Amino acid sequence: MNHRKVAVITGASQGIGAGLVTAYRKLGYAVVANSRSITPSDDPSVLAVAGDIAEPGVGARVIAQGLDAFGRIDSLVNNAGIFLAKPFTEYTDEDYDRIAGVNLRGFFDTTRSAVTAMLENEDGGHVVNITTSFATHAYSTVPSALASLTKGGLNAVTRSLATEYAASGIRFNAVAPGVIRTPMHPEETLEFLAALYPIGRMGEIEEIVDAVTYLESAKFVTGEVLHVDGGQQAGH
Repeated sequence: MNHRKVAVITGASQGIGAGLVTAYRKLGYAVVANSRSITPSDDPSVLAVAGDIAEPGVGARVIAQGLDAFGRIDSLVNNAGIFLAKPFTEYTDEDYDRIAGVNLRGFFDTTRSAVTAMLENEDGGHVVNITTSFATHAYSTVPSALASLTKGGLNAVTRSLATEYAASGIRFNAVAPGVIRTPMHPEETLEFLAALYPIGRMGEIEEIVDAVTYLESAKFVTGEVLHVDGGQQAGH
């Protein structure tokens, strides 16, 4: 039987997701890496599975291909997500479908299959959801109702599933970042974004990766929403 642990990471082609692939490999895990257009890896212990998890069945296929390649699933990081800030009345039906598709359906489809696989493990498993601090501490200057609607739901389901599966040895946690410095943020917005945080700067990719790897090792922590947000939760 294959006892090497296996982690699945969505949104894995760049930014936080790419950092997580590297981090889990350093921990000795094989990794199933998913994004819409991910390319094959030179590392035989990284299986790249391209596909849009907003589409029904893609999340289940990612898990199935991971099982075929590596024989088990131990951890899942639901990192793929869409954040679109605009006034509530300006969101379109297409915006809603796209954001809910990735943030909710993608989570549901991937996690349902991953938990089914984890129930076969003697030592359970671990799911980490990447959410957002805006779900629980909103700013009038960053209108982001659809992020709150979807990622707030992930915070809630993290606690629900942690309770439901505690006796099965499967832990569920979330990391709620503030705005992280990634290529998605244009240079001209960085000063404004940094000023949102009491600590006076944006977060860095490695700080979110460190939070996830902490939760991976923290066997007595489940149902936690860990804010990595420069003090946003505390107030400004």
